[in-house]
Amino acid sequence: MSDSLNIPGYSAGTTAVAASPVTLADFALMRKSVLFDDQDIRYLRLSHEVLKDQVEAILDVWYGFVGANPHLLAAFCAHDGQPLGDYLGAVRRRFGQWILDTARAEYDQRWLDYQHEIGLRHHRSKKNRTDGAAASAIVPFRDLFLLIYPITFTLRPFLAKAGHSAEDVEKMHAAWLKSCLLQVTLWSRAYVNAGDF
Repeated sequence: MSDSLNIPGYSAGTTAVAASPVTLADFALMRKSVLFDDQDIRYLRLSHEVLKDQVEAILDVWYGFVGANPHLLAAFCAHDGQPLGDYLGAVRRRFGQWILDTARAEYDQRWLDYQHEIGLRHHRSKKNRTDGAAASAIVPFRDLFLLIYPITFTLRPFLAKAGHSAEDVEKMHAAWLKSCLLQVTLWSRAYVNAGDF
């Protein structure tokens, strides 16, 4: 993948990203709830070495899955139901960076703030604004949440390609699952009333 600074719309760590309403202390409790610990961070970082040269192949699988399911592809379609190629391409570049960011496992305030931004970009509050797209106004939360399984399930063969032991592959996979659960939970903040989160 290219340098994240050259990805249009990728704004992690910039003033364009508002502070997350979820504090680092809140996030620490979330980590406890999903049994996410320092070992998971180590295995995510190990996965970075495994995945960094496979990003495009992973995206091919994920985009193939979305494209094969019209109800998922709808988030990238114009009001006439036609997919918006430029929008799909722009999101794909940021999605590739998301793979690398997840594998780098830097759970600091910058990262937490950007998770909030990602959630807003899936929700009607900011969807389409980054790319000026005329796509559907929201990614339904049910789809966002349920995609955790196909994303993590289809990642497993890629994690196994570097010759690590079955135990290490399992630990990398478990760390990815936990991280995805944490991230989608953070993204849900845009969908949930403040007092209910």
